[in-house]
Amino acid sequence: MSERTQENRSEGQSPATKAGRRLAAQLAAQKAAEAKRRRQAWAGGLAGVAVMALLIGGFVWIDRNRDDDKPANQAGATPSASAPAADAPTAPPAPQLPEGADPALGTKPTVAAGKGELKKLTVTPVIKGKGPAVKKGQTITTNYVGVFYKDGKEFDSSWNAGQPATFAIGVGQVIPGWDQGLVGVTVGSRVQLDIPGELGYGNDEANANGRPTGPLRFVVDVLAAQ
Repeated sequence: MSERTQENRSEGQSPATKAGRRLAAQLAAQKAAEAKRRRQAWAGGLAGVAVMALLIGGFVWIDRNRDDDKPANQAGATPSASAPAADAPTAPPAPQLPEGADPALGTKPTVAAGKGELKKLTVTPVIKGKGPAVKKGQTITTNYVGVFYKDGKEFDSSWNAGQPATFAIGVGQVIPGWDQGLVGVTVGSRVQLDIPGELGYGNDEANANGRPTGPLRFVVDVLAAQ
């Protein structure tokens, strides 16, 4: 046995034990160095992300300031070319007139108040149409204006709704003054109907339920009948 072996034994450690400890120390140092490199790389990545975020924020802020400098009508989205201006009035479409009809039927008539006491249904031609006469049970299409006979105040109009009214005539779908006054009128005509309360919505205001009572005056354009 050599002196070196005796020395190792005297210290209580074999050569293999010392070599193992040296190897463990080397591995620990390598792991520590690797962990340090990872921490440095992670810190570098975070710094890069922070710089990028600052750059993006700066661009957004600059672009926003540029938008603020634009005129009010350019800063936002461009309105659709088909959209009407907010204050532009929307006119009802012109009615489709029967062939050969007087062009005056394309314009809403002015209706004045009546005179004197109205005692019976009165039909007054305003424009004479060239079409066939309306028959009881037919479905007719009309434009009309309704006013109170006494003061001429308008209470209803198909012109305001933007489309004509279509209904069966002479079968009770409308007030008696219309059922009786429009049968026999030729298509393309404009007539004035002066209707006493009993042939309209009655004379009892207490039970009117929002309907116009008393004598009424209508100007009616007969546009079609079938």
